[in-house]
Amino acid sequence: MPINVSIVEDQDQLRNTLSRVLNRADGFKCISTYANAEDALADLPEKKPDVVLCDINLPGMNGVECARKLKQIAPQIQVVMLTVYEDTENIFAALAAGASGYLLKRTTSAELLESLREVNRGGSPMTAHIARKVVQSFQKSAAANEQTEELSPREREVLDCLSQGFLYKEIAEKLGISYETVHTYIRRIYEKLQVRTRTEAVAKFLRR
Repeated sequence: MPINVSIVEDQDQLRNTLSRVLNRADGFKCISTYANAEDALADLPEKKPDVVLCDINLPGMNGVECARKLKQIAPQIQVVMLTVYEDTENIFAALAAGASGYLLKRTTSAELLESLREVNRGGSPMTAHIARKVVQSFQKSAAANEQTEELSPREREVLDCLSQGFLYKEIAEKLGISYETVHTYIRRIYEKLQVRTRTEAVAKFLRR
């Protein structure tokens, strides 16, 4: 049985090229194409492809939201993002939405076909550059976790208040300590986390 693939891509030329590549390859069949997420979501549950190739930058609803909604209504369909975006925000948003793979549009036809085979076998294909970013992000998270473990219980309470947007005075009132003591705790937190600003401290705390 061929791997049935659907494509969600707003660029006509690329959408048609991808369709031709799939239909000319052994073991593949492009069963439907869509120029936007709305049309795809209306039709894909009935078409029941094995894999959906989905762009992120679509008119109207973006591809990440499309993937999220599709996985909710048809969880058996595997979604692979095919995009130009290489930033970690889009990568993790797509993976969190339920995408099983993340490929860049510069991926060759041969690599694309092998990635579709991989996801159909239960894998999670990613362009090598993207996979490295994922690994680096986890490494940063591990390092941040080690640093936050060095904080005392009270320092963690102060940092938790900071992450919720409390002002120094509000932190003092909430924890029953003086305004000056809050400053002391925050100075220690900055030193232990090796940061200079509230934003950096909160970012490390939330990444743990």
